[in-house]
Amino acid sequence: MTETGVYVYAVSRGLPDQVTKAMEGIGGVAGAPVRAVEHAGLTALVSTVDLAEFGEEALRRNLEDLRWLESTARAHHSVVDVMAALAVTLPLRLVTVYRSDQRVREVLRERGEEFTEALDRITGRTEWGVKAYADPEEFRTGGRTGDDAGQSSPGTAYLLRRRAQQNTEEKAHQEAAACADQIDSELRGLAATSRSHPPQDPQLSGHEGWMILNAAYLVDDARADDFRTAVTRLAGLRSGVRLELTGPWAPYSFATEEEPWTER
Repeated sequence: MTETGVYVYAVSRGLPDQVTKAMEGIGGVAGAPVRAVEHAGLTALVSTVDLAEFGEEALRRNLEDLRWLESTARAHHSVVDVMAALAVTLPLRLVTVYRSDQRVREVLRERGEEFTEALDRITGRTEWGVKAYADPEEFRTGGRTGDDAGQSSPGTAYLLRRRAQQNTEEKAHQEAAACADQIDSELRGLAATSRSHPPQDPQLSGHEGWMILNAAYLVDDARADDFRTAVTRLAGLRSGVRLELTGPWAPYSFATEEEPWTER
């Protein structure tokens, strides 16, 4: 007999009838239908999933499978996007799974205040992502190998050149970091709150150079145009710096923290 669990995508409240109707025919993770589980004014969007694929042991393997992970993430995000277009939506972390609908209702009850506060925090706001890239060559001024190096012994000259190169590289990184700080500071001034993410590996980002900023900003919808304008302006802050703006998104970076597979 197949053992199943309940995959939770997001939490909303006062779910209008049109959202429930919009979910009809929407395929979730592993192609499973999406439905609603409600409790005390909160609604969780869920799918029934096979624990042979989404159970704790299976997830240890599957989360290392990039193809599986990409497919699951796409399905997760597509459900959240449909929901977010129609109601204030709090996305949960990828691969949040419980044993049953009843357990989901218990979580809505146990964490009701937390979910309500989070929904209040994101109401009327959306997430925007900003990444900044620096061209290393633009920030390198070139080391001084100067007359002193030329008048020194070959060994000393080599050490002086190496020291100059290291100083130049350090200075370039410092200047790039200062640019990132200025960009982030100005954008945070336009946002309700922000989150910094680790720089991405160039192979994953598809961009060469240094990623000097990878941040998410929760912005009031009324200030979205101001935020986009600021990003455009800051893109010209200095030669060698390039900005990438994405969004608006459902506020993934500002959802409550939830560990994958919390059942025991």
